[in-house]
Amino acid sequence: MAPLQAPTAAPASASAFLFLTPPRRRTHLKPKPRATATILCSSATAGTGSPSLSEQLQPLSRTLLHDKPTPTTDRPTPEPTWVNPSKPKPTVLSLRRHRRRSPSAHPSSAPLQPLLRAIRALPEDADLAATLDTFFPMGSPPSLSDALLLLNYLHPSWRKSLSLLHWLRALPDGAFPLDTIFFNVALKSLRAARQWPHAERLALDMLDAGVPLDNITYSTLITAARRCRQFAKAVQWFERMYAADGVLPDEVTYSAVLDVYAQLGMKEEVLALFDRARGSGWKPDHVAFAVLAKMFGEAGDYEGIQFVFKEMREVGVKPNIFVYNALLEALGKTGKPGLARNLFEEMTAEGVEPNARTLTALAKIYGRARWGRDALQLWEQMREKKLPADNILCNTLLSMCADVGLVAEAEQLFNEMKDTECRDVPMPDKWSYTAMINIHGSNGDADRALQLFAEMLEGGIEPNIMSYTIVIQCLGKAQRIQHAVEVLEAGLERGLKPDDRLCGCLLSVVALSGDEEMEMVLASLERVNKNLVKLIRMLGDAQVGVDDLKAELKGILNAAAPEVRRPYCNCLIDICQNHGFPPQRAREVFHLAQTYGLYSKLHSRKDEEWSLDLRSLSVGAAKTAFDDWMKTVSERLVQQKALPESFSVYTGSSTHKFAQGLASAFAAHLEQMAVPFRPSESHVGSFISSRDDLVSWLQMNSSSTVVAG
Repeated sequence: MAPLQAPTAAPASASAFLFLTPPRRRTHLKPKPRATATILCSSATAGTGSPSLSEQLQPLSRTLLHDKPTPTTDRPTPEPTWVNPSKPKPTVLSLRRHRRRSPSAHPSSAPLQPLLRAIRALPEDADLAATLDTFFPMGSPPSLSDALLLLNYLHPSWRKSLSLLHWLRALPDGAFPLDTIFFNVALKSLRAARQWPHAERLALDMLDAGVPLDNITYSTLITAARRCRQFAKAVQWFERMYAADGVLPDEVTYSAVLDVYAQLGMKEEVLALFDRARGSGWKPDHVAFAVLAKMFGEAGDYEGIQFVFKEMREVGVKPNIFVYNALLEALGKTGKPGLARNLFEEMTAEGVEPNARTLTALAKIYGRARWGRDALQLWEQMREKKLPADNILCNTLLSMCADVGLVAEAEQLFNEMKDTECRDVPMPDKWSYTAMINIHGSNGDADRALQLFAEMLEGGIEPNIMSYTIVIQCLGKAQRIQHAVEVLEAGLERGLKPDDRLCGCLLSVVALSGDEEMEMVLASLERVNKNLVKLIRMLGDAQVGVDDLKAELKGILNAAAPEVRRPYCNCLIDICQNHGFPPQRAREVFHLAQTYGLYSKLHSRKDEEWSLDLRSLSVGAAKTAFDDWMKTVSERLVQQKALPESFSVYTGSSTHKFAQGLASAFAAHLEQMAVPFRPSESHVGSFISSRDDLVSWLQMNSSSTVVAG
């Protein structure tokens, strides 16, 4: 089911937002009944059915251009656990943790102090056997309480904890009966040190030795696997806990498994386990709600986030800082900045102090939404209350300033970060400098961007590839081609390894350069990507056929990351138009890109209106797409086929202060061609024309004139 649309108006108050009456609960929130058996915690069945319609109707880019393989973690798919439906289903979880055994009356550790001092003096990887034999001679092993005290004191050192446990297990039979609690303490030490292989090996030793695993053992193992990002292992031990040993999970285990399922993208398992546990009387805690909010946010599921609010209201749980952060991040990913702002206001009204993560999430939301006024209010609120700031938050704020065009505010924060006497904010790092270079580069201030880049180098901060890309792009737009080439050459000498985005940046510099400067850029580009230079030479040669161009372009696009393929084609079309290449070249590149599915969603045809969406194109590509569109309309007119009542072209109107004006460039193109499209009064960034006006213009102009642009 598609996510619900945003409400037409924000709630009147912040507190009303939390307790919005959500839509009816979705049917998929509960596990579907099985005819013959119930499958629990299964991910093995995913993707085994017939291919869906969307899978069968893959775009041409999927067949003509292959995607680069995406690295994935090698995690085995856990086997499903089958439960006999003829027997009653056990309760999903124990509502109370099993009682923990502890030393009786917390005995004093004073008699053990000499031994503890001796153990602390040993190296971390030392064998404790000799020291323990000295303190506990043969025939007088430690008492259960003394051994447990020793294990607890050695908790920070997992190697010494394992050595002590090994010594206890090596005592003569019957001298010291090891109980589950001793293994649990050692497992917690391994969990704190994130030593998953040792933790799992110790649990297997327990099974081999016949030591029973209780719910604390399983909970420790599952949370240890989660901390070490061994999610498949966490699922395996959870399934063994529930099915093999019959140990019921408690609230700690349950919250951990919910998080594991969410990390694995096992949404149905999360919802099924949550519903069954709620039916057993379990009251979800803050951790569980934070997990659900994060999962729905990652999926962009606004209805799921509403479900979280509903469940919190039903169980009477008030969000803490962790839940608020998860909900804010989720609302940001679902594109609900207004609701995120209301939630933040409710949070502060409830007396919950925001932390750096809260402010980072909010700054990202305001930046994406281009909410300059709200960004300024957040800025002032932070300064007045002296709210905490770390590098991530400060860099996010700088990026937000770049998004909404707050140059002065960004400079103020950046200067405070550089002030050695002001320690309320961290020192700037390479990401801080990159954000500032982006701000001034977007603002067209190439001198300041280049100054910041040089300042990075002088301060011993090595620029990353994004810094190089942004400063080269800025210099190219400022027509300072020589400086752009010098920056690239200096980076290559320093060991810079260009990626696909930097190659795309260099292509745009080629498009912006003059004929003489182009050769200088191509010489540098050839050091980075020889095939791109070869293709540009072929585009400029009128003797090269379209089949040769197709083979070369396809090889280049296949070698590039999918997200840069359309920008590559945009730049190549710009190069063809700006450098006087054969007139058919721009259209040939455009048609090849269409064949590969890179321009597949530009046209929309309805009975009453045809539209053309140019928002994702460069200026040159937009002109080419429009001229090609007009040629199609002209051909239908010649063939006496039906045409709609109106035509519209959408160039968009970014609210970004620094956005380059595709709309103005396209308007100039329309004026040059005298095409009867006029700006729409109701939709900014749109141009409209009636059928009568366009037909009249087409009849007055030959096809060659139409496509001459």
